[in-house]
Amino acid sequence: MTSQHAPDTQTADPRRWWALAVIAIAQLMIVLDATIVNIALPSAQHDLGISNANRQWVITAYTLAFGGLLLLGGRIGDLFGRKRTFIVGLLGFALASCLGGFATTGGMLFAARALQGAFGALLAPSALSLLSITFRDPRERATAFGVFGALAGGGAAIGLITGGLLTEYLSWRWCLYVNGPIAVVTAIAASYLLRRDHIDRSHRVRLDLPGAFFGCGGLLAIVYGTSEAVDRGWGDWLVLTALSVGVAMLVVFALVERRTPHALLPMHLVRDRNRAGGALSVGLAVIAMYGLFLFLTYYLQVIKGYSPIRAGVSFLPMTGAIILSSAGIGSRLMTRIPTRALMVPGLLIGAGGMAWLTQLRVDSSYAGLVLPAEMLLGIGLGLVFMPAISLATLGVAPQETGAASAIINSAQQVGGSIGTALLNTIAASVTTGYLLTRNAADPLVQAQGAVHGYAVATAVAMGILLLAAAVAFVMIDHRPAPGEAEGETAQAEARAVA
Repeated sequence: MTSQHAPDTQTADPRRWWALAVIAIAQLMIVLDATIVNIALPSAQHDLGISNANRQWVITAYTLAFGGLLLLGGRIGDLFGRKRTFIVGLLGFALASCLGGFATTGGMLFAARALQGAFGALLAPSALSLLSITFRDPRERATAFGVFGALAGGGAAIGLITGGLLTEYLSWRWCLYVNGPIAVVTAIAASYLLRRDHIDRSHRVRLDLPGAFFGCGGLLAIVYGTSEAVDRGWGDWLVLTALSVGVAMLVVFALVERRTPHALLPMHLVRDRNRAGGALSVGLAVIAMYGLFLFLTYYLQVIKGYSPIRAGVSFLPMTGAIILSSAGIGSRLMTRIPTRALMVPGLLIGAGGMAWLTQLRVDSSYAGLVLPAEMLLGIGLGLVFMPAISLATLGVAPQETGAASAIINSAQQVGGSIGTALLNTIAASVTTGYLLTRNAADPLVQAQGAVHGYAVATAVAMGILLLAAAVAFVMIDHRPAPGEAEGETAQAEARAVA
């Protein structure tokens, strides 16, 4: 692979901490947008006359475009410059959000959400890439990734809180409008604060179009299949066809990438056991976490009668625990102990929180059961996201950070899609079986059946976190060493030039 004359990233940027604030805001926008619309969905459905059969497309359109285009978005940043891609992604995200807020029909809202996802696929990998090339000192890198990991883990809960506030006191449209001014201001700040990494035309390599077709098409098919499984079930022909096509396209993608000189996703990035183990562990953790958000949101609003804002605020302790664990504990230990010594205990603590939630009943109290479980989950997952995200780009040559970033982002996006579909399907089928042998007309029995379904699905989520812990223990063997960031980057650049 030829060098693309990436800028010198070894000199510390004096504006790097301001740059972190800009990157963090962008990351928060991306993560919370996956959940902020969930609470606003009933109001949007009513106002725009969206049918029950089509309402899922408010979520699915976003996840399809985002998950399907991540590999391409990451590589575009490598080829044309991360800063430029970051700003274009921000402004495009703002425009798409405002279009969604102005929507007068369901189709217009679906299109705007797809456009949001497409620009999000540009923004997410470039944000992580910029963070990686901005912070090279191991201790500073640990602090920066602690902040980034906290937002990656807690942003979904912040989205639920923000969605509740905006929907209850303003309008569902403000769940989309709010991105506009924030993105514009952040883009202006980024133009001044982020280091220029423009790659001139004479040093650019060709875009891997076959890789883009098979890689993005495979991810898109898998995300679509899992999204449709929510309503159709996993045995439906369309779901099975989409998943089969997706897997087949990814197999072809891997074969194509092995023979392409300018690969969309260089295979040596995937073969690294630490990077692969971190991405797989995070993907499994997200499967469990997104299912949890779904169940607790329904439990608090439908079973306990909480308002949207009260339900959103109920997630605040978990968000605080994630931030404390990631930025306060994980970032201090990341440069001192092996990475799996953070991730494995974190996943086990998270599994303990899930185990606590399996005791959920109709009359369970928030303070006595939900709150302690949230705190355990927050502390545990905070120790997982930060080191895994750091591993995603550690030791990667500057011209490949976008592709490496897309790996962990794809794991999160596909994991979220699978988690919502898989755990929702399990909960629904368990609830149906429960009601078949009881008086299903009784509202109390209906509530008991729903909560029983949530509890069983939560037990499955606990098992998934235990599996993630096993994966992290077996695959991740990274140990911190003084100056490892600089040393590994130099080695990676040497490999890339060779």
